[in-house]
Amino acid sequence: MGMYDVHEVVEALSRLSYRDALAYWIEGEKEEAEFYRELARRARNLGLGEGLVKTFEKLAGDSLAHAKELEAQFESKYGRKPVSNIPPLEVLPVLDKFERADQLEEVLKAAMESELIAHESYKLLSERVDDERLRELYSKLADVELGHYEMLRKRHEELVKEKA
Repeated sequence: MGMYDVHEVVEALSRLSYRDALAYWIEGEKEEAEFYRELARRARNLGLGEGLVKTFEKLAGDSLAHAKELEAQFESKYGRKPVSNIPPLEVLPVLDKFERADQLEEVLKAAMESELIAHESYKLLSERVDDERLRELYSKLADVELGHYEMLRKRHEELVKEKA
C-alpha cells in the first residue's frame, strides 16, 4: 500500500462514532469520485475506447451520488457539514502510473486491489463494531466496494482477452 497501513486505518475506524464513520465515508466517496473521473479523462485522452471511459464514469457517478445522499443525511442529522481527517482506504496513488495506454492493465489491477482492500476492511469493521447502525453502514459499504471491484474485474478480463 505504501502511504499508510490498512490495519492502522481499520484500527482507527473501529474506534469512530457513527457520526465520524459517516463523515469518513462521505469524504472517501468524494475522493473516489475524483479518482475515477480522472481515470475516465485519461482513458479518453489515450483513446482507450468508450466502454472503458463509461465504466470509469459510472464508478465516478456512483461514488458522487453516494456522497451527496450521505451528506444530506448527515447535515439533517447533525446540522453541519461532515469533516474527516483519516485517509480514505480506497484511493491509491495509481494515477501517477497512468500516462500511457499500455499502462491500463496495471492501473486496473491497482484499482481492483484497492477496491478489494476497501471491501475487506469494511467487512472486517462490520464484524467488529457493536453499534447496529454502524454494522449496517459498514456492511453496505463492503457490498458497494465489491460491486466496484466486479466492474473493474470484467474490464480487466476483456482487456486480457483482447491481448491474447
